[in-house]
Amino acid sequence: MKDTASILILYTGGTIGMVHDPSTGMLVPFNFKHIEQQVPELQRFDCRIDTISFDPLIDSSDISPESWQKMAGLIEANYHSYDGFVILHGTDTMAYSASALSFMLENLEKPVIFTGSQLPIGMIRTDGKENLIGAIEIAASHDNRKTTVPEVCIFFENYLRRGNRTTKFSSEHFNAFDSPNYPPLAEAGINIKFNHNLIITPTVRKNLRVSMNLDSNISILKIFPGFNKEAVQKFFYNSPTRAIIIESYGTGNGPSAEWYIDTIRDYISRGGLVLNITQCYSGRVDMSIYETGRKLTEAGVISGHDITAEAAVTKLMYLLGNYDDAGIIKTLLNRSLRGEISP
Repeated sequence: MKDTASILILYTGGTIGMVHDPSTGMLVPFNFKHIEQQVPELQRFDCRIDTISFDPLIDSSDISPESWQKMAGLIEANYHSYDGFVILHGTDTMAYSASALSFMLENLEKPVIFTGSQLPIGMIRTDGKENLIGAIEIAASHDNRKTTVPEVCIFFENYLRRGNRTTKFSSEHFNAFDSPNYPPLAEAGINIKFNHNLIITPTVRKNLRVSMNLDSNISILKIFPGFNKEAVQKFFYNSPTRAIIIESYGTGNGPSAEWYIDTIRDYISRGGLVLNITQCYSGRVDMSIYETGRKLTEAGVISGHDITAEAAVTKLMYLLGNYDDAGIIKTLLNRSLRGEISP
C-alpha cells in the first residue's frame, strides 16, 4: 500500500448528502464533487479522495439487488486504483446492503465502509460529518503497509461493526446501529482503537471475486401466538419461493401443533429450504433444547444460529443465486462464510 492512501466514496443516496436550499428552505442533495466545501476537515487528510454519485440517487427504501450489483461492480472496476472504499447510504436498509456486499465480495483485502447519518450533513447538529470523517479515516488506515480492516463494515456513531452482524435498532437516536451478537471491530474516541483479534484478515492473498448472481426468491414468516392455520398453510403451499425464513420464538421454538410441523415438512419435501432464525434482539437458535425445536430439525429445518435477519436474507440470496443443489446450500448456511455466524 502506498504511503498516501486513496479512497473512493460512492454516494448512493440518503440523508447524509442533503443540505438546505437557501432559496426554498427545502432539503436537496448536494454535489459530492464539492464535498470539501461541506466538510472542510477532509482537506487535512493525507489521502486522495475521489467520489462517484449514483445517478439517479436511491432512497434507501428503494434499495434492491440491482443496487447491490451496481455497488459491487463499481468496487470491482476501481479495486486496483484505491486502497479503500466508503459507501454513503441511507440508514433504513444499510445493514441489508452491507450484508449483501459482504457475501458478493469474496477474497476482499480492502476496507468497504458503509456510513450515513440520521440528520443531513448540512444541518447544525448533524452526525454526518463525524460519521463520514471516521469512515474515511478507517478506510485509509493501514499498519505495516497492510490495510487494517479488510472487511465490509458499518461505521456509525463512533463504532465500527461487521456489516453482516449489524442491524438498525433505532429510528431516532444517533447511535442507531448495533451488532448484538458480535463486539465492535473498533471504537473511535480520541484515538481509534481497533480490536484486531476480531477482524478477519486473509492469510493467503487471492484475487477479488465478485458474485453478481442473486436470487430473491425468498419469503419471511414471523410467527406469533394465535396465528391463523389456514393462512400459514396457504403461505407454504402456494409459495413460489425457493426458501422461507421463519422468525421463531427464543432459541428457535414454534408451535408444537402437528399441522404446523407437517406443513413445513411438506414444503421441504417439495424442494424448499427453511431457515430458522430468532425473533430475539440477541442470542441464537438452538433447536436441540426443546421438543418443538427437535421436531423442526427432524422436518429438515436449518438452524440460523446467531445470524441477523438482514444477513439471513442476503446470504440466502447469494447462495440461491450461485448454487442449484439444495444440499450444498444447506451445508453453506450452517457455515460461516464471512463471519456472519458464530460456530
